[in-house]
Amino acid sequence: MNQSRPTSHLSEFVLKMESEDLPSLVIDTFAYYYGEVINGATGLVYGRDIQPVAPDELASYADLIQYGRVGVDVFGQTVRIILNGGLGTSMGLTGAKSLIEVKSGMSFLDIIIRQAANSTVTLAFMNSFNTHEDTLAALTKLNPSNFPITFVQHKFPKILQTDLSPASWPPKPVLEWNPPGHGDVYTALLTSGMLDSLLNDGIQYAFISNSDNLGARLDEALLGYFARNRFPFMMEVAQKTPADIKGGHLARHKNGRLILREAAQCPADELDAFQDIERYGFFNTNNVWINLKALKNLFDREKMIHLPMIRNPKTLDPRDKTSPPVYQIESAMGAAISLFEGATAVNVPRTRFYPVKTCNDLLAVRSDCFVYAEDESLRIDPARIKNNRPGAPKIKLDPDYYGKIDDLDQRFAAGVPSLVGCDELTIEGDVRFEKDVTIKGSVNIKNSKDTPAVIEEGRVIETDLEF
Repeated sequence: MNQSRPTSHLSEFVLKMESEDLPSLVIDTFAYYYGEVINGATGLVYGRDIQPVAPDELASYADLIQYGRVGVDVFGQTVRIILNGGLGTSMGLTGAKSLIEVKSGMSFLDIIIRQAANSTVTLAFMNSFNTHEDTLAALTKLNPSNFPITFVQHKFPKILQTDLSPASWPPKPVLEWNPPGHGDVYTALLTSGMLDSLLNDGIQYAFISNSDNLGARLDEALLGYFARNRFPFMMEVAQKTPADIKGGHLARHKNGRLILREAAQCPADELDAFQDIERYGFFNTNNVWINLKALKNLFDREKMIHLPMIRNPKTLDPRDKTSPPVYQIESAMGAAISLFEGATAVNVPRTRFYPVKTCNDLLAVRSDCFVYAEDESLRIDPARIKNNRPGAPKIKLDPDYYGKIDDLDQRFAAGVPSLVGCDELTIEGDVRFEKDVTIKGSVNIKNSKDTPAVIEEGRVIETDLEF
C-alpha cells in the first residue's frame, strides 16, 4: 500500500522566513529543498551512481611548487574567506569556537588576523547568526590595521519529522533555526552584495576554509596553479587514514563530473564501502578555491544554486535528546564541485588539515607536537617529523571528564604534557596533571577510583598506568 504524500506546510515556512527578513533567494532555496523533502528525497548518493577516484587522476601538491610565483603575483586579486559559524557545541561551548585559546595564549581568530597582517590578500569572515556579534566584538578589540570584511550566513527553519511542519520551541525560539551548512557561503556572498563588491574591486579568486583548521594557510603554489589553469573550482583532498573513515569522500559521478559524498548522504547498507579507505581513498579537507567570476556566471545562468541536499536528523534542542525530532536542511560547500564544468581536485599533504573538532584535537594542538612558525602558521614540530611521527598523536580522552573545554582546562590547569614523543594517549577516568609531565610512546592511563588521580610534576610516562 502506497503512503500518501505528506501535507505541505510551505506557506507557513515562507511566512516564518519573511518575518525574519530573509532574502527572497534564501526563501526560494529553502522552498526547493523542502519540496525535495515532501517528495520523499533523502539526499542519499548511491554507490551504483559513482566510482572511486584514482590517485593518478589528481594533481599532487608536491608537483605544484613551480606555480608559487604566479600565486604571489595574484595576491591582490584574491580573498581568503574564513568560515566562522561554529559554536563548538560538541566541546560544551555556547560562543564562537574561533575565540578559544588554542596556542601560546592566542585564539584561532588571533592567529588568523596575524597571518593576514603579513599578506596582501583580502580577509573575510562568514559568521553565523550565532557567532556574528561575538566575532565583531573580538575583532574590534584586536583592532587590526586592515579590518576584515564580514558577512553573515543565512538560517533555515527546522522541520518537525512528525508532519514536516515548522518546529516551534517557545522556551528558546532561536533553537527553531539552524545554519544551513557551509554550502550557504555562495548564496550569502551573493545576497550580502559581497560577490559583486569583490568583483568590482578586481578580486577574482577566493580561498575558503574553516576557522578551526590552522593548517589551511593561504598557499601561493595552490593559488598559482588554480589561477594559471583557470579552473572554476578546486577542492583540496587528502589521502584517507583509518582516522578519516567518517569524512566525506571524493568520487566521480556516472555523468563524468567529480562529486563529494558526505557520510549523511550514504545509505546505511553502504557504510562499510563508504568507510573503505582503499576504495574511496580521498577525503575533503573543506579547503576550496573558487573563481568568483565563474560563481557569478553560475548565478546569472541558474538564478539559484542547487547543491545536493543533506537532510540531517537532529533533536530540536541539541542538548535535550527528549526534545522533538527535526530535520535540518543543510548543504556542503565542497559539493559545488559537481556544478562546475572543468572543476578539479588536488591531493594535498595532511599538514593542510589539522581541524579542532573535539577536546582530543585541542589537547594535541596545544601541546608541543605543534609549533607556531615564523610565517604565523601552525605546524608539526620538526623533531617529531625527524623521528617518523609526521602527524599528531592519536588521543582518546574520557568524554565524561574531558569532553567539555572547561573540564579539559581544569585537568590540565598546570599545563599540557609534552607529547612530542607520543604516539597514542588514552585516558580513562578522572586524571589530573601537574606541570612539566612528559608522555612518550603509546600510553594508557586509567583511574578506576571515585577520587581524581594526580600525575606528579616532572614525571616521564612511557608505560601504562592504573590507579
